[in-house]
Amino acid sequence: MTVHATAATMRARLRALADPRIAKHSLRFFKCDPGEYGAGDRFLGIRVPDVRRVAREFRAAPLGAALALLRSPLHEERLLALVLLVERFARGDESERARIYAQFRKHTPRYVNNWDLVDTAAYQIVGAYLEPRDRGPLYELARSQSLWERRVAIVATFGYIKTRAFDDTLAIAETLLRDREDLIHKAAGWMLREIGNRDRATLERFLREHYGAMPRTMLRYAIEKLPERRRKAYLAGRVR
Repeated sequence: MTVHATAATMRARLRALADPRIAKHSLRFFKCDPGEYGAGDRFLGIRVPDVRRVAREFRAAPLGAALALLRSPLHEERLLALVLLVERFARGDESERARIYAQFRKHTPRYVNNWDLVDTAAYQIVGAYLEPRDRGPLYELARSQSLWERRVAIVATFGYIKTRAFDDTLAIAETLLRDREDLIHKAAGWMLREIGNRDRATLERFLREHYGAMPRTMLRYAIEKLPERRRKAYLAGRVR
């Protein structure tokens, strides 16, 4: 059953599920101490499946209500907003999709500001919107000063990988080779691994050219599904 949705009713529904023990764990898990990437974030303490269940209850929420939640200081409210926006984007016409894409871009990096939030919506909104269009914005995001915009750039290509269109992922991964942030190394390595799951030869061509310059975390993520002997050869620098 779909429930009439306002930002206030959705906030109340989330607060009924809040668990301080989970909130305390989330602060550590999402690196919220001073100087860490999630510094200053606040949590109600709600597990992701429960947030997604609330999203199903309020799937007809108007765009304005979802955007009000996206501007919340509470992490789970922003996550709920993104799940709702992904759902609206999938159902929407071209005009609706353009509005949601524009609002996602506008609210990043201030509010789409942790890896789980980026990964919830980057390819379903940014990647999907740009798929039939000029992909130039992805390359602008990849050069952003914002960690979260750079992560959006690489994760947004996941949908293209699923259709075996690898060029944008490879080009953006190359752009990010010298990135200093571990969360970018993980995301780029993840996307490269997804390419390898579908086309090992394409992954290995990229690796042979770049593995010597790849951050160790990126390399480890990228080669995770390769045979053990091949993984060891890359890690030891013995691949030609």
